[in-house]
Amino acid sequence: MAPLVKYTTLFINNQWVDAKSGKTFETFSPNDGSVIARVSEGDKADIDLAVSAAKAAFHRNSEWRLLDASARGRLLNKFAELVERDIQYLGELESYNNGMVLGMAVGIVQKSINGARYAASLADKIQGDTIPADGDLFSYTLKQPVGVCGLILPWNAPILMFINKVCTALAAGCTVVVKPAEQTPLTSLALAALLKEAGVPAGVVNVVTGFGPGAGTSLTHHPDVAKISFTGSLEVGKHIQQAAGKTNLKRVTLELGGKSPLVIMNDADLKLAVPFAARGVFGNQGQMCFAASRLFVQSGIYEQFVEEAVEFAKNIKVGNPVDPGVEHGPQVDREMMAKVLGYIEKGKQEGAKLMCGGKRIGSTGYFIEPTVFVDVQDDMIIAREEIFGPVQSIFKFETLDEVIERANNTNYGLASGIFTNNINNALHFARHVEAGNVWINTYLASTAQTPFGGFKDSGVGREKGIDCVDEYLEVKTVTISLQKEF
Repeated sequence: MAPLVKYTTLFINNQWVDAKSGKTFETFSPNDGSVIARVSEGDKADIDLAVSAAKAAFHRNSEWRLLDASARGRLLNKFAELVERDIQYLGELESYNNGMVLGMAVGIVQKSINGARYAASLADKIQGDTIPADGDLFSYTLKQPVGVCGLILPWNAPILMFINKVCTALAAGCTVVVKPAEQTPLTSLALAALLKEAGVPAGVVNVVTGFGPGAGTSLTHHPDVAKISFTGSLEVGKHIQQAAGKTNLKRVTLELGGKSPLVIMNDADLKLAVPFAARGVFGNQGQMCFAASRLFVQSGIYEQFVEEAVEFAKNIKVGNPVDPGVEHGPQVDREMMAKVLGYIEKGKQEGAKLMCGGKRIGSTGYFIEPTVFVDVQDDMIIAREEIFGPVQSIFKFETLDEVIERANNTNYGLASGIFTNNINNALHFARHVEAGNVWINTYLASTAQTPFGGFKDSGVGREKGIDCVDEYLEVKTVTISLQKEF
């Protein structure tokens, strides 16, 4: 049974309101292509209202700004309790709207709860410094919230991104306007309702659903927005960075995906490496910014690894993401399905050897077979561009220094990994690979306590970790003259 869709209108100033234009748009189920609901289509007029509400809530004498930091933490912990109360419903709604396997969706909600509690714990740990300034001066710093923040979410993990961004911004004392991806608006609205239930004051959190050219562009250009945090594609991220400097010098945090290398050394434990490599690229149907989409296998175990990897891929159960035992659901929409199938065709045309998969499954829904290519060369399109689908590309290499050079030969630098029993090789790789995240004998191991972000075109700034709140703060230096009267 499909989960109940409770909220389909905009959330502004703690009220559920229709878009000013009266427009709505359809949101679909990736499992069968059916229409789930019609959702309000916000645009510039609605963004203006939301930003105005957030600006008023950020005023120095507002209920929110006068709240103790510890009280902000308690509100976030209350929100985490409510998310935990509704964990099954939220997981089902996420799976229904974006095609994520239900077990994974529920697991990600739990991970998000941990993130909310971690952010709550940081709310009253924001501290400045005293500075031994030269001369008869006493100086200290204050860390203060940057202001109204525009938070633009991706469609591949809406709950995780909403909670990470919103809770961090609120822990810092900011107010926010959230723009969910148009493909997956439903869980952001459900989470907004829980924030209201938790007692977050009016105007502190606002959610405007709609499209990038209307709502998204208006948010990034708005002069009263002090910061933008965006997770999504490199192309859109570049536009956002440019737009952020046109009306005012907005602070920008960008997480823009990757083409992440995973290295399997000759001494690796294949019983561990093969499943991790598969889950690293087939998880969430390959729709992960940090997917292990370039799999480098050392020549001594290449043939054996390929054999086991292909067998693993063939045995992945594909189907309705809410059915028991299903490990692999649909792509998020028809457009993404077509894009991934196009990359598979390019791989075949350029000479990569297709070992399994490569086709759409059925004619209902947006399912693609888990796909494995071998004999992939570094200059092929499937080796250079982010596919964002269930395509495992396997490369052969000889030496560690060689593979580090090849791993770094990309404009991306989000994630990386290595499987080896040689600690020197592992540490050498970790030091020299150009990536914001390095996993050793594991993959996708990211927690609330560990910073996440990328090098190069994979982004700017970090989310999660103890310093994540700093991305939402300004540092103010206060200096007092201590000169004695003469």
